[in-house]
Amino acid sequence: MAGLLGAAPVAAATAEPSPTASASAPAAPTGFSVGGTIANGDEPVEGAEILVEGEGFSETVATDADGVWRVDVPAQGSYTSTLDVDSLPEGVEPRDPDSITRTSNLNTTPNANVLFPMGESTIEGTSTWDTVVTRLIYGINFGLMLALAAIGISLIFGTTGLNNFAHGELLTFGALISFFLTAVLGWSIWAAIAVTLVASAAFGWFHDAAIFKPLRRRRVGLVQAMIVTIGLSIVLRYVFLMIFGGRTEFIQTGFNQVVPVGPANLQASSLISMAISVVVLVAVGLFLTKTRIGKATRAVSDNAALAAASGIDVDRIIRIVWVLGATLTGLSGILYGVFRGVSWIMGFQILLLLFAAVTLGGLGSAFGALVGAIIIGLVTELSTLWLPADLRFATALIILILILLLRPQGILGRRERIG
Repeated sequence: MAGLLGAAPVAAATAEPSPTASASAPAAPTGFSVGGTIANGDEPVEGAEILVEGEGFSETVATDADGVWRVDVPAQGSYTSTLDVDSLPEGVEPRDPDSITRTSNLNTTPNANVLFPMGESTIEGTSTWDTVVTRLIYGINFGLMLALAAIGISLIFGTTGLNNFAHGELLTFGALISFFLTAVLGWSIWAAIAVTLVASAAFGWFHDAAIFKPLRRRRVGLVQAMIVTIGLSIVLRYVFLMIFGGRTEFIQTGFNQVVPVGPANLQASSLISMAISVVVLVAVGLFLTKTRIGKATRAVSDNAALAAASGIDVDRIIRIVWVLGATLTGLSGILYGVFRGVSWIMGFQILLLLFAAVTLGGLGSAFGALVGAIIIGLVTELSTLWLPADLRFATALIILILILLLRPQGILGRRERIG
C-alpha cells in the first residue's frame, strides 16, 4: 500500500525531461510557488526582476503591470528570492537596501508570499499594517478550516459527553483519501471531495456502530470511553503511517492563480476554500436551527434523558451526529491538506487547536466552536508577527490555560457544562 500511494510522485520523479525544457525549470506546474507584489506606496512597480534559487533550481522573473510576480518551483524545499535593485524604475528604491533577499520554506506550505517594501522608512507603518492585514486574512481562512472540525468535536461531546481524542484522525483520514484519489488515481479535486465526504461519513458511522454504541449499551463510563479514544488515536496514526509513510505531500487543486486581495496575494484555491467553508458552516447552522433532526440534536445535547422521554430516538441522533461530525472533519482535512500538507500525523498535530477552539467557544456549543475556531485561527497567524512560525501553535495552549482560569464555560457555554 505504501508503494501504491507513492506511485504518482515516483513516476513523476523518474519521467524523462523534455528535450526542449530548461534544465532548471519544472516541466509543468507543481503546485509549489513563490511570489508577491511590489509597490511603491500605492503605485505598482512594473519590470522589477527577482531571482529565485534553491534545490538546484534557478529562475528570474519580472513583475507585471500590477506589480505581481510569481515563480513555480519544482518541489518542496527552501528557496531564496533576491531583488535586482538595478531593475527598479528610476526613483524607486527598497526601503532597506541591505535586505533584498528573502528565504521561503515550502516544506510546510505549498506557496510563499514574499514582500519587498519600497520607499522611505517614514512609511514603515504602512508596511506593518499590510503585513497585519495579510495575516488576518490567512487567520480567517485557517479559522474556518478549524471550525469545520471543531464543530464535529462539539456535536459529539454535546450529545454523548465524550471527549474524542481520536478526532484528529478523522481529519487525517479525509486528507489521505483525497490525496490518494487526486495524486494516485488522477481524479479531479471535485470528484475527490465528493467521494472523500462519503468515505468520511462511513468512517464516522463505523466509529459509532462498531465501538461507541456497544460501549454505551454496556454503560461504560465516560472516563473509560475517553481512554478508548486515546488508544484508537494511537492505533489509527500508526496504521496511517504504515500505509502512507512518513513524508508530507500536498493535495493539488489546479487553482494556482494568484489573486491580490488588498495587500495579500492569495491563491484562487484559498478563496475557494473560504467560500466552501462559509457555505458549509451556514448550512450546518440552518440544519441545527431549522430542521427537526437539528432541533432533536440540540434537545439531546441539552438533556438526553428528557429528550428520550419526549419520544426522541437518542441512539439515532447520536449516530447522525457521528456521521455529520466525521463528514465535516473530513472536509476540514481536505482543505488543510491543500494548504498545510498531508501527513500521517497531521490530525494529531492540530488536535490541541481543535480542543482549544471548542473550550474557548463553550463545550457542547456548535456555534461556540465556530467562534472559538475563528479566534484561534486569527491568534495563531497573528502570533507569527512576533514569534517564530514553529511556535504559533503553542499560543493555543496559552489561550486554553487562560480560558480555564478565567471563564471555564467558554464564550457561549453554560456553567453547568463545566467538568
